[in-house]
Amino acid sequence: MDQLDLARIQFATTSIYHFLFVPITMGMAILVAVLHTRWFRKGTPELRRILRFFGGLMLISISVGVVTGLVQEFQFGLNWSAYSRFVGDVFGAPLAMEGLAAFFLESTFLGLWLFGFNVLSRRIHLFTAWMVAVGACLSALFIIAANSWMQNPRGYTINPDNGRAELTSIGEVFSNPVFIWGYIHVLLVALIFGGGMLLAVSAWQLRRRPAPQATPDAAVGSDPVAPAAPSPFLATAKLGLLALLIGSVLQFHVGGQLGINETTYQPMKIAAAEANWTTCQPCSFSMLQIGGWTADDPPTKIIEIPHLLSLLATGTWNGEVQGLTPLNEQSQQQYGPGDYVPNVFIQYWSMRVMAYLATLVALFCVWGLWLWWRKKLATSRVFLWVASWIMVTPFLMATAGWLLTESGRQPWIVQGLMLTKDGLSGSGSAAQIVISLSIVVVLYTTLGVIAAILLLKHARRPLPRESAENEQPPADTAAPTPSLTY
Repeated sequence: MDQLDLARIQFATTSIYHFLFVPITMGMAILVAVLHTRWFRKGTPELRRILRFFGGLMLISISVGVVTGLVQEFQFGLNWSAYSRFVGDVFGAPLAMEGLAAFFLESTFLGLWLFGFNVLSRRIHLFTAWMVAVGACLSALFIIAANSWMQNPRGYTINPDNGRAELTSIGEVFSNPVFIWGYIHVLLVALIFGGGMLLAVSAWQLRRRPAPQATPDAAVGSDPVAPAAPSPFLATAKLGLLALLIGSVLQFHVGGQLGINETTYQPMKIAAAEANWTTCQPCSFSMLQIGGWTADDPPTKIIEIPHLLSLLATGTWNGEVQGLTPLNEQSQQQYGPGDYVPNVFIQYWSMRVMAYLATLVALFCVWGLWLWWRKKLATSRVFLWVASWIMVTPFLMATAGWLLTESGRQPWIVQGLMLTKDGLSGSGSAAQIVISLSIVVVLYTTLGVIAAILLLKHARRPLPRESAENEQPPADTAAPTPSLTY
């Protein structure tokens, strides 16, 4: 591999790893705010302990996400300085907004929420919880806006003197159709991650620490003992299941709109996702095929669904989808000689890993709703075992989704404006990137192991007992003797 391939692998490694913690942070921040709202309304010690239990998981994911995100910033100036010079006047605006507004907002209110249990009034403390969620979602908003500009550049002009892209309308950047639907997609991904985390942890707790069963008093004439209250993790399992269901079901519609956008703005990407080399109308969707990854390799389609690709790509029953070969010829006429076809194998299977797992998750949620309706959600050992592992699926779907989005844009780093090879710094050598890539892999692997151990250790511990003073719900005014103990 040359310097370009190694630089792309390095950025892909850091980006995918970082994004695994971004939707967890967003989803958990939203659901922790929901749990805080329940505690605010009821004020029971049990809800306080549940809130702090899942708040700890949120804090671990935020800590790891922040650390892994910092490495990406350095790569813009080291491996991709030519790209940074070209897009800096456009890219800098949303990135500055993310750092100065969203990140500081999230981190400030996170500190207030963390240390405000016995200090802040109840209403202000609840406000800080929701502001953490707002800050996390705003942070993703600015990043997705910047990434969407790379997919579909808008609101810019090219300076004829220096050849750099310059921002002319921030409104067009944030009204980009690719951004609007892409951001909704990311919010739903966050809901899937947060719901999966809540459900998986709650299911494990229900399996290992079921609610104690009360035994009736055997004494003659005595009143029977009231049945034991259900485990507090049953309520969080239901909340997680509901969030997972909402995110999964709505994602099908949003994913369909994203497919229509890609047909409009990046037709090469949608054609590669089907390994469709020739123009078709109507177009079927292959559930599985062998071969077809190059124009000279005819595919063997195992299972096909008629008209489905036309629906996904155009929103119509008989819509036309252009093939890779004619699209490549059009690009050669417009941009000059070259191969403008992305890696078809990655596109094809990334699309299917994401879609098939999303379908399985939706069916799993239907199963959970059926058990919920029959009041067997906390006692179905098979369901709880599967639910304990459900958190694996969002990680796989998110990785496949990013490969589909970023690999499908190749060979462009900015669609139609700059080729990826032209964005490379050009300085240094492939050996230097190999060394830095090796260091990144070792550090990220170590960090990932540590994060996994911390998350698992925290998720498997019982609910912590607190002192009687701390278990009292905070008043609407600040406590007279504040304590910063978490």
